[in-house]
Amino acid sequence: MSQESTVPGEVVETTEIPEPGAVTIVVPTFNESANVRQLLHQITEAVPARLPCEVVFVDDSTDDTPEVIEKAARDCPFPVTVLHREEPAGGLGGAVVEGMKAATSDWIVVMDGDCQHPPSLVPDLVATGERANAGLVVASRYIKGGSRAGLAGSYRVLVSRGATWLTKALFPRRLKGISDPMSGFFAIRRSAVTAEVLQPLGYKILLELAVRNRPRTVTEVPFVFQDRFAGESKSTAREGLRFLRHLAGLRTASPVARMIGFGLIGLTGFLPNLVGLWALNTLGMHYVPAEILANQLGVAWNFVLIEHLLFRERRRHRRWWDRAGRFALLANADLVLRIPLIALFVHQFHLGVLSATALALVTTFVLRFAGTEALVYLPRRGREKPARDSRTARRAA
Repeated sequence: MSQESTVPGEVVETTEIPEPGAVTIVVPTFNESANVRQLLHQITEAVPARLPCEVVFVDDSTDDTPEVIEKAARDCPFPVTVLHREEPAGGLGGAVVEGMKAATSDWIVVMDGDCQHPPSLVPDLVATGERANAGLVVASRYIKGGSRAGLAGSYRVLVSRGATWLTKALFPRRLKGISDPMSGFFAIRRSAVTAEVLQPLGYKILLELAVRNRPRTVTEVPFVFQDRFAGESKSTAREGLRFLRHLAGLRTASPVARMIGFGLIGLTGFLPNLVGLWALNTLGMHYVPAEILANQLGVAWNFVLIEHLLFRERRRHRRWWDRAGRFALLANADLVLRIPLIALFVHQFHLGVLSATALALVTTFVLRFAGTEALVYLPRRGREKPARDSRTARRAA
């Protein structure tokens, strides 16, 4: 592919792909203008000339970070590209996926833009991957020689360790051999990444990669987590909630896991149902219409939970009112179908009332789950919406 030539020190708008290098360093940024100059200086000092590299910043900032990157890049001996996203889909994890798609090198190194990940480790990550013939090399704080010293305060240490324990407990097979699944510093072969299968939510992209697209061979190198150079951590309570939603989405990715989650959510729906029934009876409503109305509270409760925990990535296929209406119809059809099923099991198959009721509950549950997947959340045939234009501006500095 021909490339548009640039005058040194001049920023040029271009849609061309930079010449391939041995390693592409992908840095997601959100308001890191005070850090990027120091980061580029550290990369320049740390990466030897024999290891050609390019740096791709994927920027979701609302400040002047892109302009600061462009100015700082004029002193760099390697290509620097800025991809500024107007729609930051997927958070910092989505930014990393965007950078992986833009990478041109055999190896991609992902690191934060706050200087807490030492660029001096980049050559070691790539060399370790080559020696071990690995597809993924994780920089870990939790193996011999590593340290989490840069985590600010005991609260963040506790949260980090708790999140690590939780993820390893939920995904023991996929995270085998990865001591630090919360690390944001790693190297991966470009050939080992299938970016289209990734569905990041928040900033824990390594977890997303390991669960959905884990390479066959994974190895680790120790690293010491550094103090932030400038600014404040982006780890907030809101990001914590996104992380929990992400975990739920990953854990329920298989049909069996989704069915189990569907059943557990259905059990929680009894609570609003009973509360609503009690309130309506207290107000003097007859128990039959009260039961019908209270059941709708349970349906609404279940719908909200499965929307956010089970089928988050499929919500785009239909409008919310369409999904809600279909879900309510299926949930109420469950009640209508159950009584004839019980009668069928009792009179035709000669089951006892309790056995017939239990079997009817299981049958309608399976039918409701299958119907929810097929009629509410699967895309309509021939009506799949094209991916939204991310409106990403590419600038080579």
